[in-house]
Amino acid sequence: MSDQEESANTRDPSSQVGADTPNIARMYDYWLGGKDNFAADRRSAEEIVKISEGKVLRGVRLNRAFLGRAVRAAAEAGVRQFLDLGSGLPTQENVHEVAGPGARVVYVDYDPVVASHAHAILAKSETVGFVQADLRKPAEILGHPTVRELIDFDEPVAFMFVSVLHFVDDGEDPHGIVARFRDAAAPGSHLILSHLSRDGFPQKMAQTEQVYQGASARLGARTHAEILGFFDGFELSEPGLVGPTEWRPGDGPPGTEKFAGLVGMGVRP
Repeated sequence: MSDQEESANTRDPSSQVGADTPNIARMYDYWLGGKDNFAADRRSAEEIVKISEGKVLRGVRLNRAFLGRAVRAAAEAGVRQFLDLGSGLPTQENVHEVAGPGARVVYVDYDPVVASHAHAILAKSETVGFVQADLRKPAEILGHPTVRELIDFDEPVAFMFVSVLHFVDDGEDPHGIVARFRDAAAPGSHLILSHLSRDGFPQKMAQTEQVYQGASARLGARTHAEILGFFDGFELSEPGLVGPTEWRPGDGPPGTEKFAGLVGMGVRP
């Protein structure tokens, strides 16, 4: 392998999926209490548990709960198609389980670890598919046969970017990526998004980003204003871009505990 090829592989997160390299999907699985992780994943995950003083454990569960509430809200608004970009390892309350019978869902992830699990779980489903692809290449995803078979872009679709865009570097134009998917969508389409913010815990976030330097993808938290920019071209739904405990908490009052994550949902007018 040439130096150029080796450098390219080092930059490509999908090339780093071995047991010795902390993998972002397996780290998330560990925090959720899953078993699809290795010692390297657990070591890095525990480093972040210490940095966050345990908040990451509650934060990932709140993020998962937001995903469920947002999918239900989109389904109640009449959306029956979901494109989950950077879906991660299958876990409890996956999108197709929450959206209900008749919903069409395509999960997208570049990670072979995720692909192997997803294919095994979804093999017998006619309304749910998986595409191994990189969300940084919207044209490939939008034109993929599985996507075209299950998703009708003349009808509203929910694009989901849940805890994934903070792994897309600024130089890769993450706002432009979201815009490409938005521009392919019909009016009434939804954007469901969660993203780590550096505003509330800048020092701890900087430490967390250092841990991810050695993982399968680097982490880059953004400011509230930068995250809000992903909703350009969408009307941000109430209660706006807020913490996970504040987003439509149901019958109870919004939580007051602050987390590094921000969540929101928008609708294309």
